[in-house]
Amino acid sequence: MRAFLIGIFTVFCGLTVAKAQDVYLSIPENNIFNRSEFTSLPTRVMVNANRTNWDYAFFGLAPIAPTFTSVSGPAFTHATSSFTLPSSTLLWQLESMGGQLPSTGFSGSLPGFQSFSTSAVRWFEPPGSIIFGGGFNKGNINFTFKIPGAQFAANAYRAGNYSMDILQNYNDFTPRNFKTILVIPASVRWLTTSLTKYIEISSLNDYRITGTRVFSLDNAEIAHTVDFNLWAKAAANIQFTSSKGVPGTRSIANIKLGSNGSSLTTKALSSTFQNFSAANFSVVAGNRNSFTPELYISAEDFRNFFFEAGTYTFELNFNAASTDNSINSLQNTAVQVKVLPRSEITIPSSGRNVNFNFNTAAQYTNGQSQIIPGQIVLSNNESFELYVKSDENYFKKGGLQTDINSNILQIGVDGSSVNVPLSKTPQKILFNGTPILDRELNIRYTIQPSSAQSLVGKENTTYSINVYYSFTAI
Repeated sequence: MRAFLIGIFTVFCGLTVAKAQDVYLSIPENNIFNRSEFTSLPTRVMVNANRTNWDYAFFGLAPIAPTFTSVSGPAFTHATSSFTLPSSTLLWQLESMGGQLPSTGFSGSLPGFQSFSTSAVRWFEPPGSIIFGGGFNKGNINFTFKIPGAQFAANAYRAGNYSMDILQNYNDFTPRNFKTILVIPASVRWLTTSLTKYIEISSLNDYRITGTRVFSLDNAEIAHTVDFNLWAKAAANIQFTSSKGVPGTRSIANIKLGSNGSSLTTKALSSTFQNFSAANFSVVAGNRNSFTPELYISAEDFRNFFFEAGTYTFELNFNAASTDNSINSLQNTAVQVKVLPRSEITIPSSGRNVNFNFNTAAQYTNGQSQIIPGQIVLSNNESFELYVKSDENYFKKGGLQTDINSNILQIGVDGSSVNVPLSKTPQKILFNGTPILDRELNIRYTIQPSSAQSLVGKENTTYSINVYYSFTAI
């Protein structure tokens, strides 16, 4: 019974040692994501407890080279999926035997870096004859492994273990069979470093566009070894500071997030994280996914909520999270929309001339009044007041000044009780105007009876004066 138990113990210990001698190569995520060459430290692959020389056949004249052969196929296979990596992804070279390289003696050599194959690959070339052959030390047989940067760019490295079963041909080296295992860490990392986005609106024409406004947040790039989804949220309110320093808010729901292309679905932002991925971002060759997030604002919402001059700011919170939510990577982007103060007064060609004709006694007796519909079209993205003035204090005849004072003409906005006499001094005709785009004003022109009667006896000709309208921001 004692011998039987010792036998069982020996078998299990042997299995444990063999497993412990599998070659595990942990590949740092920095090498994967930066596509930079990985080179291992000297790594024990086998142990030589007894030998000090190579095997030779045919009376010691034909060296038997030590070899590696893949017995599991031409590729490294993923432990939990059908994904593979080509054998060329990993290169190796003998580093030492018992602490130093074997003697190359007469015509021996150390091969350069090679990859595993289903055919036997020599990892050392012994001298051509036992007579000239050099030996080697007992102890650990160490190799150096590396993965070129080009391999990281060309292949998809998924989190988990990729393995290949290797057979070596020297009985005295242990183990005879071992696995070479590439350990890929689970990681998601933002490569994009831009944390701010500045958008400037400098033209009123931007608000006359009928289509949805689109603002690009520039390219986003995420490196990952696991499939992930992109989540996003923002605070419920956009913070607004007017050009005059007055604070306010706008709802974040007025802005939608999507992408240029089909990477993201388009939906309104909210204060809770939402999954914006159209489909999982899968691990691809090179281990990077790039896309261009975009912000969308309907033409109506853009005019209604983002017209006033000032600064609109909010922070986008992005979260690239693995599909099982076990790991994630956060990034915030501060968005600032700056709307510059802009104002505009236009007068349609049909309203550029206002004519008063005095042809009858009643027109002199009763005076005259005219309303010019839609004579002025106002656009101003600040609170404002509207003023009117003339270029002279007197009407002109044929370019020459007359004694007819400009104040015989009164001007106001239809629907308002304000009616100001025209003069070179600007007079206010619209108070506390709020930001508005393309507002049409009906302008009222009046010559009171007393002013009309003062024109009796004047030469029968045409008298003219120029009228100017202007804004003052408040």
